[in-house]
Amino acid sequence: MAFFTLVSAVNSFKKTFLLIFLLGIFSNVSANQPKFLILNYHDILSADGARESLNKMDVGVEHLEQHLGWLSKNGYKIVSVQNVFDAASGKSSLPDKAALLTFDDGYQSFYTRVFPLLKKYHYPATVALVGTWMDGNVTAEEPGKPLLTWDQVRELVQSGLVEIASHSYDLHKGINANPQANSQAAAVTRLYDDQMMVYETDIEYRDRIQSALLKSAEFIFQHAGVRPRVMVWPYGEYNQIALQASRDAGMPMTMGLIDGVNTLADISALHRLILVDNPDLAQFVELVTMLRADRTLRVAHLDMDYLYDEDPAQTLQNLDAIVQRIKDMRINTVYLQAYTDPDGDGNADALYFPNRHLPVKQDLFSRVAWQLKTVARVNVYAWMPIMAYHDKAPESWYVQEWRDGKAQNSSHIYTRLSPFNPEARQYIAEIYEDLAKHCSFDGILFHDDGILSDYEDVSPLALAYTKQVWGMPDQFEKLHANPKTRMAWAQHKTDLINQFTDELVSRVKIYRPGIKTARNIYALPLLKPYSEEWYAQSFSSFLAHYDYVAIEAMPFMEEAENPKQWLKELVKAAAKEPDGLNKTVFELQAVNWKTQESIAMPVFIEQIELLKKLGVSHIGYYPDNVFVDQPKLSDLNKHFSLPAQP
Repeated sequence: MAFFTLVSAVNSFKKTFLLIFLLGIFSNVSANQPKFLILNYHDILSADGARESLNKMDVGVEHLEQHLGWLSKNGYKIVSVQNVFDAASGKSSLPDKAALLTFDDGYQSFYTRVFPLLKKYHYPATVALVGTWMDGNVTAEEPGKPLLTWDQVRELVQSGLVEIASHSYDLHKGINANPQANSQAAAVTRLYDDQMMVYETDIEYRDRIQSALLKSAEFIFQHAGVRPRVMVWPYGEYNQIALQASRDAGMPMTMGLIDGVNTLADISALHRLILVDNPDLAQFVELVTMLRADRTLRVAHLDMDYLYDEDPAQTLQNLDAIVQRIKDMRINTVYLQAYTDPDGDGNADALYFPNRHLPVKQDLFSRVAWQLKTVARVNVYAWMPIMAYHDKAPESWYVQEWRDGKAQNSSHIYTRLSPFNPEARQYIAEIYEDLAKHCSFDGILFHDDGILSDYEDVSPLALAYTKQVWGMPDQFEKLHANPKTRMAWAQHKTDLINQFTDELVSRVKIYRPGIKTARNIYALPLLKPYSEEWYAQSFSSFLAHYDYVAIEAMPFMEEAENPKQWLKELVKAAAKEPDGLNKTVFELQAVNWKTQESIAMPVFIEQIELLKKLGVSHIGYYPDNVFVDQPKLSDLNKHFSLPAQP
């Protein structure tokens, strides 16, 4: 029976790796596809009106015309939705530097200010209508903003210049997302029932989204005489379930609000560059050419365990304090703990979100992440273990090490589920799925528990896999016999853990397709690459797998004799790799765990300034302690904060 289990496990792994390989091939094919840009506007005001407006989405007509003029002078060709459909089906091709113009929410300014410009330049554009708003049920989100009339919509259709898209019928709103009554995007949120204290089921959610999109398409057809082919997601939020519902409703093309260019390989979820803060021509040019890419990151790494209190009122006070502190800090990223680790051993004892497997300390992550995103205006990464989960799982699921001449439970502080065990992998993947179903966040930070030593993993499944997939010996003595074999074994394990995180990301992206990824790495694999043998961590492989690598740039933790020189060597090592500095977050320590004392602020600031002087773009720190103002906010404002960015 055990033999068949091993064979089944190996076959499962082979299928997974084949899928990853094929995805890589197809991504290379799509890289050769023609690229096109989609620009997104909302209400277009007079020049004076836009300058006085407090709404970030409003843009002045003067600036809009400058944007259109620059696009024309610089070789951009404004294309229509039909052009994209034709090119995607092979009927025609897109010109170089193609761009689509889109306008959300169906404001009357599209008719009075945009439409004349479209006729002047003979440019096509897309306008997205909200069904309930057109029906007269405008929410408090946009009080007093006049909308298009149906007569105007029909005139736009008859012009041949305007594509009428759906912006949903009744999904352009927030719904109750958690026990704390946060209102979040209806299209991707599982509705929380306060009275029953339960979340919407998978079936209930799917039915609600399918009904909403079918109703939207039919509503537009009844009033405008055309069926929408394009779904423009409210707030840019969508997931795979919503994409399928859109296809079923006759809208195979959809648009979100993730920055980036598009190819014809997949028009089911297109990127759009949203224009906010009424950008002038110089700002517009920067946005179009840079696409908000390669922006500097400033990261605060937060322990949820610091914020949680058994007294709900105290928890609320703590949350208000940290959100205000992060807002005042003027940074753009937070790594937020999504699990609880009260004893500080790095293992997840419980979670801060609903899930199928571990206890829920409190359903709190959704609330904290949302407040940070909407009030402090930062991107939130869910900080999660890869393998270190405390649970009463079968012993065979856990990593084993070779000790005292035999395989036995690992003695490492991290109690890790084995990435060689399909059941353990599925267990962890379901935890990540549940996180994505119930919480809104921008990225995943993979914890530093993703390690396997040069004595791990020697479980029966791991050794069988090592032989059958990697073609290496299945006896520890032979794997450990010489440096060459040990390093080859380590490199395979490095790749295996990377591929496992790829699988976790794919599970999350079903529900949160726009997330970024970061992964913690120890300093030693950078400073001494041969130490991959001891950790199964490789800086170069991490750079290839994740959007960012978060290196623990913590000289006091490493007991460096000369901390400044140690940091210099660390930066130098990172800079040797292509994109080494562009994709690495250097995380400083705000506490010396050896002495349990806070790092003196002059030393902390000196390290920040040293990293900047050495050409480091992305800097973070851990931990932040709101209760003792560590690091000091006044010093962070001077040395750590970022300038405002549109």
